[in-house]
Amino acid sequence: MNELGYLSIDVDNHYYESLDAFTRHLPKEFRQRGVRMLRDGKHTVAVMGERVNRFIPNPTFDPIIEPGCLDLMFRGQIPDGVDPASLMKVEELGLRPEYQNRDARIKVLENQELESIFMFPTFGCGVEEALKKDIPATMASLHAFNLWLDEDWGFDRPDHRIYTAPMISLADPEAALAEVDFVLGRGAKLVHMRPAPVPGTSKPRSLGHPSHDPVWARLAEAGVPVAFHLGDSGYLQIAAMWGGKENFEGFGTTDPFDKVVVDDRAIHDTIASLIVHGVFVRHPKLRVASIENGSEWVHRLIKRLHKLANQYPKSFADNPVDELKEHVWIAPYYEEDVKHLANTIGTDRILFGSDWPHGEGLEDPTSYVKDLAGLSSDAEIRKVMRENALDLLGVSVHSAR
Repeated sequence: MNELGYLSIDVDNHYYESLDAFTRHLPKEFRQRGVRMLRDGKHTVAVMGERVNRFIPNPTFDPIIEPGCLDLMFRGQIPDGVDPASLMKVEELGLRPEYQNRDARIKVLENQELESIFMFPTFGCGVEEALKKDIPATMASLHAFNLWLDEDWGFDRPDHRIYTAPMISLADPEAALAEVDFVLGRGAKLVHMRPAPVPGTSKPRSLGHPSHDPVWARLAEAGVPVAFHLGDSGYLQIAAMWGGKENFEGFGTTDPFDKVVVDDRAIHDTIASLIVHGVFVRHPKLRVASIENGSEWVHRLIKRLHKLANQYPKSFADNPVDELKEHVWIAPYYEEDVKHLANTIGTDRILFGSDWPHGEGLEDPTSYVKDLAGLSSDAEIRKVMRENALDLLGVSVHSAR
């Protein structure tokens, strides 16, 4: 056993999708409308929505960035005179089978002293935005992806080592409910939704729109939480209003002003829509988590909710701040002030997520504990590193580890 005395549960891990993740099970009628992988000279490009999509500029993931190599950049600690681009280090995908193979990944978990991980897409986090103008293709593509995900990784296996989150789009409410039933029937223990307005045929909808209540009801009844993981939420359209670029491009040229304008607005607005539009009032057993969206938005949202509840008391059946603290779990970035977050929402709702094996994450996942030094006790640290993840899943006893 490690120096903590227990194995941790990392709620933010990733796989690198195979090229056929969205096509292996896609019906023929959608093969020209969904995700297509095409050769462009020596390179492979993804075509979605009838245009080349550069959310992930290299969908083969070969070569791939080394885990944690951008740590100093994301901590804002690049030494003077060091070119940020020099921090980028890559390796051959074939050297890391654990990125695409479940059995190999479990062996890595043993070395990392992790009991379990929640796993999210890499390429897949940009698909719904790219296909949002074609809702049938969106729903068919995500269903095909979920078939691939269960086939290659499994939503949940008897060893409970890896929990993969199937992707759910609410764009077609009836198809969304059918997809939820499908993944629950396959044993999914959590689902993944994009933190963004819901695409619609005429106009976007709030997550709190009544048409989505059957999905929320089914998930609440099943005790299966919703994870809102960082992805392409379409919010660069706001940056475009200021003259910035409209489409996200991974590792492309970044205008810092875009970061200022967009930042964490998508998750802020997503959680606000659930609270202000009454989702937790109508579905009091629903649990959600914010993964890889940071935590600074929490303080702004609480301030705004408190003010709104005072200004428009008839619009809130319950105290909206209490709703957030009861229903929402948060995985802060490791470089943030976790003690400040604990003082704001309580330690019971904070999760440990390393973003492994992404370059902006941690090379050693459990080194996250070093950034929890501000917490007052080992018991609080254990909650963040393990127990709160079990509470989110609704599991009281996980294993003998």
